Amino acid sequence: MLRFFYPRSFPRLLFVGFTLVALPLIFALVGSAVTVDQMANRSQQAVYRAVLATQASRRLAELLTAMERSARQMVILGERKLLDTYGSNRKNFMETAREFSALPFDSEQTMALGEIMSGEETIFATLSDPAAPEPQLQKAVGGFVELAEHAKTITARSNELIDREVEVMLATAAQAQRIIFWQLLALIPVVVFLVIGFTIVITRPIRQIDQAIRRLGSGELNAAVNVSGPEDLQYLGERLDWMRRRLLDLEQQKNRFLRHVSHELKTPLTAVREGAELLSDEVVGKLLPRQREIAEILRHNSIELQKLIEDLLSYSASQFHRVTLELNPVEIRRVIDRVADDLALALRAKGLKLEIATDNVTLPADFEKLRIILDNLMSNAIKFSPPGGAISIAARANGTLLQLDIADEGPGILPGDRAHIFDPFYQGAQAVHGIVKGTGIGLSIVKEYAQAHGGSVEIVDRGDRPGALLRVQLPLARTEALS
Repeated sequence: MLRFFYPRSFPRLLFVGFTLVALPLIFALVGSAVTVDQMANRSQQAVYRAVLATQASRRLAELLTAMERSARQMVILGERKLLDTYGSNRKNFMETAREFSALPFDSEQTMALGEIMSGEETIFATLSDPAAPEPQLQKAVGGFVELAEHAKTITARSNELIDREVEVMLATAAQAQRIIFWQLLALIPVVVFLVIGFTIVITRPIRQIDQAIRRLGSGELNAAVNVSGPEDLQYLGERLDWMRRRLLDLEQQKNRFLRHVSHELKTPLTAVREGAELLSDEVVGKLLPRQREIAEILRHNSIELQKLIEDLLSYSASQFHRVTLELNPVEIRRVIDRVADDLALALRAKGLKLEIATDNVTLPADFEKLRIILDNLMSNAIKFSPPGGAISIAARANGTLLQLDIADEGPGILPGDRAHIFDPFYQGAQAVHGIVKGTGIGLSIVKEYAQAHGGSVEIVDRGDRPGALLRVQLPLARTEALS
């Protein structure tokens, strides 16, 4: 099993995550900066050499032209004094030639510079000889034409070198661009992997805490709370598990209390009910009308109390143990008739009319659980119906489901109560306050038993018609949920 090694605290985990995600990006930025810096240095050096070569070659050409002009003037005018001007230009020429020779040029340029230097030495030697005849001087001056050609060769070669350096720079820039592009392309999956990985690592303990809180909120108290992550989040998980154990202990105490109290009340109440039955049957003697009325009140309220206690016992059992079903083929009409017989006295006491419309439907169900569902729904309908009203029960097959509707003509269920009406011990704003107050668990038992059968219970909107309509839907065929 894959285990994650977390830092000691959640902020430190966030810091490590952001650092690891940022490192590849920082690496890419540094690599790009180094490449750009190398290109900038190389470009600077290339531009510097190109400027020096251009300046030197242009200076050589200018000085050769000045020297040629001085030499021709001296030969034509016969003025030896003009040799001083030639000498001054020659001195500048020699300095420029030395600077030029120090530059990193190729062999062709070096050879052309050597030809210029040797040719100029020969011309200067001839011009410096006072005994040199005029034809020799004319021939020496004519040598500047060849020197100018060599100077042009140097200039052309310098331009070629500059163009070649520019091409090399462009190629280097393109190569650097490709390298940066592939680096970024290779970093994208790395960054995405790190982001997804640390998102999972960071959100995992938070998701575990969220699931634990949701389970606690929905009343699922049996599953322990386990949070894997930094120590502070693990500590929070331990506190949640402590709260879960406390809630589970309180829930168990409540269920034990309900079982004990319900059991202790059931025995004396049975005696009270049997006594009321004996009085009603005039076993101890004939009763006066007033006495019979009192005996009926005792009998009716003892039945109501017994039903409340049975509801508490059923709810306690459903909370303490998983609801188990004894599935057999059950005719829904038999269940309706049984419940109608059980509640016949309550119906007569309020003068209520019971309307039954049912198809001949058989389904796999637990007869007793189905009887409790219908008994609780009908008891609620009787409780909220006005005297002389009507209660309707309709059962029919709707596709693969049995649809069982129970409707009354009472005040109905307020919209604000509908979201909680099936919660245990919840009593809506329309609760009836009589001698025996309800517990608010009847509909919660209906919901649990319906869900145990793989079905559901819901409130159906009746529009402008008065009263409430509750609909129970149960599967007509045996499903995996019932197995």
